Amino acid sequence: MEEKKPIIIEMFYTNYCPNCKILKRMLDEVLPQFGDTFELKKSHASSPIGMIRTLKLGIHAVPALLIDHKVVYRNVPTKEELIKKLSSYTS
Repeated sequence: MEEKKPIIIEMFYTNYCPNCKILKRMLDEVLPQFGDTFELKKSHASSPIGMIRTLKLGIHAVPALLIDHKVVYRNVPTKEELIKKLSSYTS
């Protein structure tokens, strides 16, 4: 049986962004209920590599959330919206 690779969730953030902290906390609460389905990566948008990647992806503000390499949120969704979006990747 082939082992499924986790779906990558990438969050772009900065240290001084209050909404980034809210989204991080929400992800920490929600992701455990999905088991090993997702893998969370955090990318600092102000780092040199982060700046290049945000420009290429058209991200001009944080927080931004990518699922499976596609930008799905450019803001903080409600907890219900986030759960619904993540659930759509598991069915």
